[in-house]
Amino acid sequence: MATVLYHLGRTAFRRRKTVLALWLVVIVGAFAAAATLSGSFTESSTMPGTESQAAADLLDERLPQANGASGRIVFAAPTGERLTDGTRPAAIADVVAGAAKAPGVASVSEPQTSEDGRIAFSEVTWAASAETIPEGSVTAVQAAAERAHDADLQVEFGGDAVDTEPSPGGTGELIGLGVAALVMTITFGSLLAAGLPLLTAVVGVAVGIAGIIAATGLFDMDPTVLTVALMLGLAVSIDYALFIISRHRTHLFEGMEPEEAAARAVGTAGSAVVFAGATVMIALASLTVVGIPFMTGMGLAAAGTVAVAVLVSLTLVPAMLGFAGMRLAKGKNFDTGRRATRPTMGARWVGLVTRHRLPAVLVTVVALSALAIPALDMRLGQSGDSTAPPEETNRKAYDLLGAGFGPGFNGPLTLVVDAGTGGSAKAAATVVAAEFGQLEDVVAAGAPVLNEEGDTAIVSLTPRSGPSTEATKNLVGQIRDRTDTLDDEVDAEVLVTGPTAANIDFADRLSSALLPYLAVIVGLAFLLLMVAFRSILVPLTAVGGFLLTIGATLGALVAVFQHGTFAAQLAVEQAPIVPVLPIFTVGILFGLAMDYQVFLVSRMREEHVHGAEPTRAITEGFRHGARVVTGAALIMAAVFSGFILEEAAIIKSIGFALAFGILVDAFVVRMTLIPALLAMLGRRAWWLPRWLSWLLPHVDIEGARLAKRAG
Repeated sequence: MATVLYHLGRTAFRRRKTVLALWLVVIVGAFAAAATLSGSFTESSTMPGTESQAAADLLDERLPQANGASGRIVFAAPTGERLTDGTRPAAIADVVAGAAKAPGVASVSEPQTSEDGRIAFSEVTWAASAETIPEGSVTAVQAAAERAHDADLQVEFGGDAVDTEPSPGGTGELIGLGVAALVMTITFGSLLAAGLPLLTAVVGVAVGIAGIIAATGLFDMDPTVLTVALMLGLAVSIDYALFIISRHRTHLFEGMEPEEAAARAVGTAGSAVVFAGATVMIALASLTVVGIPFMTGMGLAAAGTVAVAVLVSLTLVPAMLGFAGMRLAKGKNFDTGRRATRPTMGARWVGLVTRHRLPAVLVTVVALSALAIPALDMRLGQSGDSTAPPEETNRKAYDLLGAGFGPGFNGPLTLVVDAGTGGSAKAAATVVAAEFGQLEDVVAAGAPVLNEEGDTAIVSLTPRSGPSTEATKNLVGQIRDRTDTLDDEVDAEVLVTGPTAANIDFADRLSSALLPYLAVIVGLAFLLLMVAFRSILVPLTAVGGFLLTIGATLGALVAVFQHGTFAAQLAVEQAPIVPVLPIFTVGILFGLAMDYQVFLVSRMREEHVHGAEPTRAITEGFRHGARVVTGAALIMAAVFSGFILEEAAIIKSIGFALAFGILVDAFVVRMTLIPALLAMLGRRAWWLPRWLSWLLPHVDIEGARLAKRAG
């Protein structure tokens, strides 16, 4: 592989104008495709194989209005006053009448009032689904409420009556890029060397994002895909370019001509980029095992962005090195200049770790295990109105409804009674409503609503507990356990659905998929690392270190977002963990953790292959790689941390989890635990059975053949 990449790097360097022109054509083509093929992003997600999805599909077929968009207009009088005072009843009636005239609105219900008379709500129902509400309809509904303010009424909106257009954002990303630029400038001591990774990263991310936008015309995609792809694309693009440019400058300082230096950098550091990128793509593409379409789309889209980042690093980066020439030799020289004669902080650190290898292993393992303890208390729950910022109207509506009608009012359950074609669901639905309405954790059961044919009915249940509580989850389980026998008694099939039940099914699906998913990515990455390092024990240490990283990361995530530790300082809402977060964090963080394993340990193996003793190979490889890995980790953490400033709870939590996980993995696992373990193993670290050595392909990630050719 090193030889192939060497020739690729040299060709890109020599034909730099052609390579640059080709990438410009790719950019123009990607943007043209995005402009002509793009569709719209959709937040709707299906979960094939779950009871809630089966019930939703049945309603789409027989009672489609039940799955239509709906929202709530919530009215509240000042504390101690009532909605019946003064002109308030007339103002509320005007709001209801005005909302009913909004485009696409099918009906607005008469207000229902709380027992204390202070809070009321009206249900707004659209004829279309949430994704196809006519433009301007939500704005018109909200505008109708303006006339209520004169009557000293508080009016808030929930559900689909809220304009959910994403905020422009961008501040966090700009801060992350600013910190990345600062770190690279300090690392290289050269504005040119610092600017090249940013420039190539912009190209890679632009192509990846444009490709995703174009793909929306062919596939349904969640809007979160764009943010995740941007977050990940920026981080890996900068990192991959950073590693190649750093190796190129090292060769320049050693006296190589720019062309040879660029070719060697792509042949050696580029090999590490290929393997690192492959592990990230494996981890992301493996999200298909979860069996949830929007997760599959998110994983494949992000994997595609990483693939573009790898291609940019192997072609555009060496081309840009050709344009830069010897100017990249300016700045800090840690390899052959004055700085190389002084022991660096990295050299002192790895010397300390290898001398005290056993304490280093014990301390890191115990510390990371302690950080993982809160993860044992992880509770999954979907983000929504309850986790919106307190100043947002949907959060205010949620809190008012909970105060006026009870916490379970915000998460009703929908029971679908299917009597089959030609059957009668009325009698069965009446029995279902009577039986489940008597459950301890049910406040009320609504009257059955039938379709025109009379073969399907829905019954609404209001739980006593909130939608994200363990009690409501247990209630859903209790109902489903009873329907297993009730179906025969009422001669109809009873299914539980609605947003609350769907969220519970979503969390259960992701929880049950976590271990199989982890097994898939760990198994595939283990094989890949075994090929890269031609060792069994090195991949084992890599995987073991990652398990400690992910445990500590999930523990910190639970401590901050679920338990509320430092929640105020980070401006986050205390709430259950978003179900998608653990499995997505595992996927992305595993790929990025293997990046540092490949970049750092490949340099150690390079020293070992070239004849260094085991401990010497560790210290020399660490000395050469630690500075760049440190810069790369700080850059990734900066990019991810910027997303903590976003409003969406899932983006905040992903940004926090990845930033924390990267710092832990890079500095505690890869730069402390792994050198200590490899020092304990000695030559055994690079052991590979002879029969397995014969079976595995020789990819020459360390560039030994290039060194022989140079010799």
